[in-house]
Amino acid sequence: MKEDMKGLLDEFYDSVGKWQKDSPTQIGKFMELLEAIEKPGALDTKTKELIAVALSVTGHCEWCIAYHVKGSFDAGATEQEIREAGWVAVLMGGGPALSYSQLIEDAIEDFKK
Repeated sequence: MKEDMKGLLDEFYDSVGKWQKDSPTQIGKFMELLEAIEKPGALDTKTKELIAVALSVTGHCEWCIAYHVKGSFDAGATEQEIREAGWVAVLMGGGPALSYSQLIEDAIEDFKK
């Protein structure tokens, strides 16, 4: 069954909005960390997003896959670069990562420009 990756991303953003109301300190600190890490440094943002795609797959997080595939596209990654990040995840995570990497294809389809 094809996941609606845009729907998952919207669900994540809805949750962040709720947490901003209910737990502003915690989500605020997390978002500060996210912004600090995603800024270009020794690694550019695109590379960081591609690493995050692979980690999302090995972490079995559908919402993270949606977020970081979109982030990879926004940072200038190609479909093939995103797929290769997924294959690195499969190398490190085996069969379960292979299963979750199907979601990369769904996200590519939903978020490609």
